Formats: sequence, structure tokens, C-alpha cells
Amino acid sequence: MARIRCCTASGCRAAGGQLLLQALAQARLEQGLPPGALPIKAVGCLRLCARGPLVAVDGAGGDGRQRLFGAVPPERASALVQLALGVGAQAAAAAPSLAAHAIDAEHPFFALQVPVVLEALGLVDPESLDDALAQGTYRQLQRCRAAAQPAQVRSCLRRSGLRGRGGAGYPTGLKWDTVALQPPGPRVVVCNADEGDPGAFMDRVVLEGDPHRLLEGLAIAAFAVGAELAYVYLRAEYPLAIARLRLALQQLRQSGLLDGLDLQLRVGAGAYVCGEETALLASIAGGRGTPRQRPPYPAQQGLFGLPTLINNVETLAAVPAILRRGADWYAALGTGSSRGTKVFSLSGALPHTGLVEVPMGTSLRTVVETMGGARGVKAVQTGGPAGGCIPAALLDVPIAYETLAELGSMLGSGGMVVLPEGLPVPQLARYFMRFCAGESCGKCVPCRAGTVQLEQLLGRVCEGQATADDLLQLEQLCHMVRATSLCGLGQGAPNPVLSALRHFRHEFERPAFAPDALGPAP
Repeated sequence: MARIRCCTASGCRAAGGQLLLQALAQARLEQGLPPGALPIKAVGCLRLCARGPLVAVDGAGGDGRQRLFGAVPPERASALVQLALGVGAQAAAAAPSLAAHAIDAEHPFFALQVPVVLEALGLVDPESLDDALAQGTYRQLQRCRAAAQPAQVRSCLRRSGLRGRGGAGYPTGLKWDTVALQPPGPRVVVCNADEGDPGAFMDRVVLEGDPHRLLEGLAIAAFAVGAELAYVYLRAEYPLAIARLRLALQQLRQSGLLDGLDLQLRVGAGAYVCGEETALLASIAGGRGTPRQRPPYPAQQGLFGLPTLINNVETLAAVPAILRRGADWYAALGTGSSRGTKVFSLSGALPHTGLVEVPMGTSLRTVVETMGGARGVKAVQTGGPAGGCIPAALLDVPIAYETLAELGSMLGSGGMVVLPEGLPVPQLARYFMRFCAGESCGKCVPCRAGTVQLEQLLGRVCEGQATADDLLQLEQLCHMVRATSLCGLGQGAPNPVLSALRHFRHEFERPAFAPDALGPAP
């Protein structure tokens, strides 16, 4: 039977997706059809965000194919319904009016993706527990509780090679073991959904489009480490994700699937530093969101002084698929010590922006040029404000934790911003430094004062006033701030500057661009 799936994620909503969804329902009504005759399903992200609002028509004419359409105005709703119905002359008449909106579902942007975390995204109704259950969500949680021991679950995660997808890349199974093997007593599990990197929207899309998948992964983690209390910490700038998580939690509590697990949502005020785990815990506890010295690490003494497991959205959302398909299957994806897949938010100077999930080891060039369609690339910024610029000449490197680190960048949470030829790299470095200076919590002097001084030095560079001594001071100050700051914000802030100096030093020595070409910091 044919059906229509309409994206209702934030990006498509901003492009008119809700109006299109209403127009589709009205067009079905005008055809005299009951809802069951042609299901119209509100779903999460259909990935190619550049062409929103997106609509997928499945099984038109009974052929089982998916047809994808983008930038569809409400006026085309009737044509989509006619196409879905596949009734001879009606369907033939509808096709020409949709031709300009058709998207090739076999394009490399889609064909080269290997969905693990995103496997149900765009298929499941994010506001329906029944639909999530029909897709197999919570099946692995129930299987763990019925037939597995916590140590078996942790062993599976260790063998899979899954590493934390929030930026640091710490082995997930080892982190789970560390919490589980603490002295007997209560434990806590926390999902870090405080996604704050400019250009990053991977976690938001999962939260908006498949919230029950995250909650299943979080509940499995609680089972594996023996926790009875769990939190999702989410920034207030994600209102749709907050609404859908709250609804999902309400549905879970009513269903009894939580089985005694106290799972709560906490909404933060949006401080970037609260992505750092100790600052996040301070915020959950009701304090000011500032980091603290480590050790003790949260796995030993975290929220309320209890052993605390912290993983980000993508890490936890991968867990159900790993348990279902096996550790060996997941470990076979990827390369070296970078196993599995990685979700990226692809944005910047390219035609096909959106969400991609590819095996680790895929080259940057494949993602940026083959999938994204970019041409005239100067560099790619990975890792956000703590990452770095990778020049076009080096895009054939495989995406892996160690490989990107060798180039002076990092995998980070998954933001990937494509920079066009002609973009001034010193301006980009200043842009990120302004962001870090503005987001510094001020607790430690190297970050509080050092980021401001670095931004001022970069201003001299961008205005063509820097001397050789200024560049030397810039580099030395970067190393000092990175080595002495309290937390990851200050430690990572100099990375874009150092990578830019490494690969584009000539632009710092002879700036040829107008100041403030990029506008104000985010």
C-alpha cells in the first residue's frame, strides 16, 4: 500500500513543512479517501536538509519504490496525493508538476550512507510509542532484562569497539565497566545532549526524529551499570526536541517499560561549557554550570557524589543496533581503532547539506565532494570550535580519530563545515576564538583571559597590523592556553588557530582580506 512521509524536523518546519503536512491531509480528504486508504505520516529528518521541506512517497503504483521530493510548496500537495494513489491518468498528470521537486534517491548522498544510528530516522513517527515498538524499539532492552547479565552487555560493547561520539572518543565499554565496578551503591546514567558546536545538529535530529531509540540506549546503559536513576540533559534552544522527549518519557512511564528506572529530563540554559561533563553535572544538580578539577572523574564520583556514566546522544543511540546485530558486525565497520559509523552534519559551501552517516575510514573527499557535491573547496572544518581546518589537498585522508588528530584537527561530535575558496582563514580562526571567549565560564584565568588576548591578536592579523612578534606571541599563547586551562573549552579553543597556522600560515603573514568578512560570532 502506498504512503506519504513528510519531514517534521526543525529544518523542514522552518521551510514550511507543517503547512505542507496539513495540505497533504486536506488533499487526501478532497479525494474522498479515509486516512487508512493513504497513510500520511509525520516523520523525522529525511537528511537532505538543503531541499526542505522533504516528502517521501512510498509504493506509488504498487511498485514498492521510494520517490523523494524537496522544496515542495503546499500547492503541490494534490499532485503528491495523486502520484501516491497511482491511478492511471491522475498519476501521469501529477508527475510533470512534481518534476522540478524530484530528488534522486540513488544519489551518492543517500547511496553511500550506512545507517546504524539513523536506521529508523524518517521512517518512525517520533510522537508515537506504538510506531516505535513496531519498528523494534525497546526489543533489545527487554531481551537484556529477560536473558542477559549486565556484564554480558558490557562485554558486547567492549568487543564492538564503539568509542564515545561526543568528541573525546573514549572506549564506551571501558567507561561502562569503570562505573559498574565501583564499590556497591547507587549509580547514575546521564545522556549529554547539550549539543553546542556551531555547525553541529546531529544530536538534535535524532532527538527530534527518533527519541525512543535514544531512551532505549539510555535504559540499556542503566541496566548494564546497575543504575536506577538517569537523566537526559538538553539545551533550551531545542524546543522541538524537548517537546518530543517529554512526550516520549510520558509514554514510557504509562507503558511500564521503564521497569523502575527513574528517567528524567533536565533543560539547560544554553551555556556551551555545559557540554563539558563536570559542568553538565553541576547544572543538573542545580548549581552554576562550571567545570571542576579532575580526578575524581565522574565515573568514580559524579552527580550527587555517585558513580556516574556520561555518554552523548549518538553513542547511546548506537547501542540497540549493536546488541541486535552483534559486536562483530559493528566492529567490521570502520577502520583500525575507529570502528562503526559516524553521523555528520554536513554544511557550508556545498549544494547537498544535511545529515550523513558513513563508516569510519571513509575519506573526507568522499563525504564532501562525492556525497555533498562540493566544488572549489578550500578547506573543511571538523570538530567545531575545538577542531581545525583541513586543506583541500589533504581531503583523501580517512575519517578516524587518530588520522584527524595528526592533521591538527579532531573528529569532535560530528560537525563538518565546508569552506569555499576565497574564505579568509584568519577570519575563521578569529570567529571561533570570539565564540570561545564569549562562552568561557571565567573560572580559570588561562581560558578567561587567554581567549580574549588571542582574539585581540587575531584581530591585528585580520586588520593587517600584525608583526612577526605578534605571530610568535599568538602561537606561544595558544600552547599556553591549551596546556593550562581547566576544561575542554579552554584546552580546545586554540586548536583552530594552531591548525590554521600549520596549513595556511602565509595568510597570517600576508593577510589579503577585508576585516569581519564572516560577520559576528555565533
